[in-house]
Amino acid sequence: MSENWLQEAIDRQRVGLSARLALPLARIAERCAGIRGINPGVLDRLLADSIGALSPCHLLYIISPTGVLLSANVSPDHVDVTVRGQNLSNRPYLVSSVPDTGFLLSDVYVSRVTARPCVTAVHAVTKTGQGIIGYLAADFALRDLPLLAEPDVRTAGARQIKGDPSIRATVFNQRRTDSDMDRSMPEVIAIMDELLGERGVFHAKLNFSSSRATLWLTDDPYRYRVHVLQEIVDPAVCFAYPQQPYSDKAIVSRDSIGAVFDRLALLRTLDDTIYLRSGSLNIINGMVGLTFSCDGSYYLPTDEFLAKDECYWLGA
Repeated sequence: MSENWLQEAIDRQRVGLSARLALPLARIAERCAGIRGINPGVLDRLLADSIGALSPCHLLYIISPTGVLLSANVSPDHVDVTVRGQNLSNRPYLVSSVPDTGFLLSDVYVSRVTARPCVTAVHAVTKTGQGIIGYLAADFALRDLPLLAEPDVRTAGARQIKGDPSIRATVFNQRRTDSDMDRSMPEVIAIMDELLGERGVFHAKLNFSSSRATLWLTDDPYRYRVHVLQEIVDPAVCFAYPQQPYSDKAIVSRDSIGAVFDRLALLRTLDDTIYLRSGSLNIINGMVGLTFSCDGSYYLPTDEFLAKDECYWLGA
């Protein structure tokens, strides 16, 4: 998967939204340009008549080339004339210059009015022989916008994330102590293999020091289950999770589950200073998550995780 998958997903949404807004904004801007002089009252009525064509726009207004608010703030159910004359030149959407097409979609920012993420679509208002005489701006709350592109479900690539600097600074003053889970790893691995492979668990996380396991189920993914060691090493725990076929959404092979947890157990004991604190496996997105004693975290695809030998982790 591309390292830029997040930006690619954002760009797809922006392209879809721009295509939807550019033409109706251009039509309203053309009508504004036809008004003789700067007539705030006429501008306000025009915007109030036009905002319905930009649904779900929650605010429509006109700004001068220097960033001064020329119109009222027009919402679908209110016209606020008290804001005329405000200087909006420092707004995020006015920092970038409007391109030759006359249309600009701002980056996402937090609205000062609603305190929620929003975007502003801006279209230049131009008159022949005068150039740009103002800007038409339309605010949209992200929560109101439709999904204009399918969400990205590709598996993410490997990531390494640094943790708390205060923990990293003292990491060489600590030493791993065997936990109850460390002393019961063969039983834990066997139960994890059964739960993920045969009992509908798609994501499992082991916290080695506190000897607990957290489980997520394919048929109830919004609620997780937490088990202490005494529960997770008792084979009878499997009775609490009815047997079901291995998920057809899984991209981790059934035979790899035990190998992943074997490798997690190895990383727990490979070094007494830089050791694994917690590890997880998600068979649906295929990712292994690792958090070490230095508070650094790794997220990497299962096949990549299994391909790395002890030398890699000791070197890292």
